[in-house]
Amino acid sequence: MVTSHRRFTGVFKRSNDSVRLIITTIMGMVFGYFIGISFPSVSLAKISLPSSIISSLDVAFNDDHQRLSGRSFPENLGSIPLTPKIYVPTNPRGAESLPPGIVVAESDFYLRRLWGEPSEDLRNKPKYLVTFTVGLDQKNNIDACVKKFSEDFQILLFHYDGRTSEWDQFEWSKRAVHISIRKQTKWWYAKRFLHPDVVAAYDYIFIWDEDLGVEHFNAEKYIQLVKKHGLEISQPGLEPNNGLTWQMTKRRGDREVHKSTEEKPGWCSDPRLPPCAAFVEIMAPVFSREAWRCVWHLIQNDLVHGWGLDFALRRCVEPAHEKIGVVDSQWIVHQVIPSLGSQVSKCPFPENNS
Repeated sequence: MVTSHRRFTGVFKRSNDSVRLIITTIMGMVFGYFIGISFPSVSLAKISLPSSIISSLDVAFNDDHQRLSGRSFPENLGSIPLTPKIYVPTNPRGAESLPPGIVVAESDFYLRRLWGEPSEDLRNKPKYLVTFTVGLDQKNNIDACVKKFSEDFQILLFHYDGRTSEWDQFEWSKRAVHISIRKQTKWWYAKRFLHPDVVAAYDYIFIWDEDLGVEHFNAEKYIQLVKKHGLEISQPGLEPNNGLTWQMTKRRGDREVHKSTEEKPGWCSDPRLPPCAAFVEIMAPVFSREAWRCVWHLIQNDLVHGWGLDFALRRCVEPAHEKIGVVDSQWIVHQVIPSLGSQVSKCPFPENNS
């Protein structure tokens, strides 16, 4: 009887101990929970731990991050960004989400090979761009003009008659750029194909008609004089003949360059304004890269003949009466040959393609 009582007492004691242990554990967890939520979060950076522990934590974190980065995740993870979002406001418009190092904002008319190393494509890079708006009837005159320009000048022909393959009889034509759209004028082509970012590789841009005589013109000397006299917008002097309209563009035989003139009484409200100064005609203008960036924006999309544009060019350089001028010692002849007008019926185009 005594033995049974002892056994019962021992069992009861062990049960009480287990219950106390369970209750103590639960109370400790509850107490710890309330203690935890009553304090703000503390970062490891604010805890003074031995440097060896912190470095160990860093190594462990980096190892885990690299293992996660190397895994192939399924596409249905939602909107978790796997690459950093880029926004560079100084990039060109539309390219703000690209890394700056990959953005190419400007181009050129350099011709490229279909194979090989790109760095070996170009024997030389032309520094200037010369454009003519042409029809095949004037091929011999354009041939004479192009031969006045060295390999430092990139030749670009805008074909208003749609005939391009016939120009292959000229060796230089194979190195030129040809753009063919029927029955358009040079300002239409210029607005659409000579965007400032496309021609940014060229120091000067020539936008010339096809009916110009160039017997007394030397392109390299012309560029030297333009630079010497600080001309941002210029043209060669015109030999006086029946095609001369303005005194400003008339060649003077006693100087290299002139920037002003005297016109008929009442034509100039200010001697520093067109047509007495800050003025060139639209048949053979030459623009610096910086001036053309402004002039391109000045050209309206519906501009056809360019009439009146010559009076507005002064808005693109400052001071205009100093930076617009006529180069007298390198002159041309306006031949006044009907060209584009003969290509169009029921439409009164001018005699040339200005």
